[in-house]
Amino acid sequence: MTTTLVPGAPDRARRSGSSRRTAVAWLFLAPFAVVFVLYTAIPTVAALGFSLTDLRGSDLRHPLAVDFTGLDNYLRLFQDPTFLRDILNTAVFVAAGVPLTMAIGFALAVVLNSGIRRMRGVFRTVFFAPVVTNVVAVALIWQYAFNAGGTVNKALAAVGLAGPNWLDDPHLAMPVVILLGVWRNFGTAMVLFLAGLQAVPEDVYEAAALDGAGRWRQLRHITLPLLLPTTLMVSVLLTVFYLQVFDEPYLLTDGGPLGSTESVSLYTYHQFGSGQLGMSSAASFVMLLLVLLVSVVQFRLLRPRT
Repeated sequence: MTTTLVPGAPDRARRSGSSRRTAVAWLFLAPFAVVFVLYTAIPTVAALGFSLTDLRGSDLRHPLAVDFTGLDNYLRLFQDPTFLRDILNTAVFVAAGVPLTMAIGFALAVVLNSGIRRMRGVFRTVFFAPVVTNVVAVALIWQYAFNAGGTVNKALAAVGLAGPNWLDDPHLAMPVVILLGVWRNFGTAMVLFLAGLQAVPEDVYEAAALDGAGRWRQLRHITLPLLLPTTLMVSVLLTVFYLQVFDEPYLLTDGGPLGSTESVSLYTYHQFGSGQLGMSSAASFVMLLLVLLVSVVQFRLLRPRT
């Protein structure tokens, strides 16, 4: 009995199998694709269109009254002293919050990785708890703690110091808001750094110890270089968070006093709340460009050199 091979049959079978696998892949991808298009892609494109118009809240009943203004909203933003001030405030959030959060997270990760042997899981849970704690409840506690008669000032009074009204002082409100952001996010940095530290082979440290390297030299010449990919990821995540910071200033001070803690995200929210939908959309896209620009710079500076 002889078997007759049809020319091109194997190729057609391979193409048919590849088509079925592609169809199955798209079938599994379809739910995410639908959600992404409906709740991300379409709103993003719509917001971009709104940013090029003079759309206001009152125009929603009369959409034909909306005029195309091109880049006028973007020009008005950079001529608005309030928006320029809020960009500076956001830069302060990033410049102070990111390194402080990373330093605390890294220090705790090192301690949990090598300094604490017992109940390590308990300490890790305790340090990570602020990340998952309800921010509204936390903000209420912080408002009480930092008001004129709050816990912080009572502690200062116990040692003979007169405490200020922290959240009503334009010079002191910003540090309090940054401190809340650091408290909420150091747990994330700690967990990521801890995962990176646990991925470093122990024999590398053993070889360095045999060569006479102490803990500081091991940290400087082994741990930090090998953690560079983790450091990049943590830095980008925290920078994106602080560039978009909203909950902390909104819940503690609503951007006050005198706009000293208002961020770009909070400016966008206030513009939206006052009915300036076109300006609000333009501000959101400026914030998006800032996030992209800073992220690209970080990848350029911190990416591992091969």
